Amino acid sequence: MDAHILIDKVNKTFASEGRQVDALHGIDLAIPRGQFVCLLGPSGCGKSTLLNAIAGFAPPSAGRVLVDGVAVGAPGPERGMVFQEYALFPWMTVEQNVGFGLEIKGLARAAIDARVAGLLRMLSLEDFARRYPKDLSGGMRQRVAIARVLALDSPILLMDEPFGALDALTRRNLQDELLRIWAELKKTVVFVTHSIEEAIYLADRIVVMTYRPGTVKRDLPVELPRLRDPAAPAFNALKRELGLLVMEEQQRHHEAEMRSAAVD
Repeated sequence: MDAHILIDKVNKTFASEGRQVDALHGIDLAIPRGQFVCLLGPSGCGKSTLLNAIAGFAPPSAGRVLVDGVAVGAPGPERGMVFQEYALFPWMTVEQNVGFGLEIKGLARAAIDARVAGLLRMLSLEDFARRYPKDLSGGMRQRVAIARVLALDSPILLMDEPFGALDALTRRNLQDELLRIWAELKKTVVFVTHSIEEAIYLADRIVVMTYRPGTVKRDLPVELPRLRDPAAPAFNALKRELGLLVMEEQQRHHEAEMRSAAVD
């Protein structure tokens, strides 16, 4: 299958406190259209840096990112981004937040209203259309953020730990909501998480990244049937396997910090 997203020998280097920091090194990934991919690893492994490179917010220092064969150099409408922070406009209602991008595109009022109404129904937000973000729970704010991205109908959905700050029950509800939307709309999803269980529950494929510089440690297909049962033996066997991989990188992180502290 042709790659919807192609990441080709990507490196990313930052300048920090007078020295160069290698955040990513030699990343090669081909993501088919419609696949749900989770980037998994401990803090500092470059998951969000790689996502930002795909989004066009932080182009690579070397290598390239292609979407449908076209090099990514800046953000574009074919890539929608959902952040961990809700980033809603507090002075706008729910329906105004969801429709904001469509207004910027210059769509007719009737088309905007129809699109927004459909998304509010899809995400069970229709009763809160005229509420402001301050009146909503964290889970509902994230639903609004997702609806705002879906309003633009980008074929690629990039998600940077969007459920990380939510309680366990709300998180699971939104995971199920996301899977339903993904199955219905056939988006290509790249989802950053540090939660092993979340990655297994959601993904077709899990890319485990190493501690800095971030490289691909393991690229694993998830062949469990949907909907997935976190209590099932196969689910827990994969959880143990991934846990060992991530713990190795956490140990490398700890050892690197100890060496740095000793030098200082």
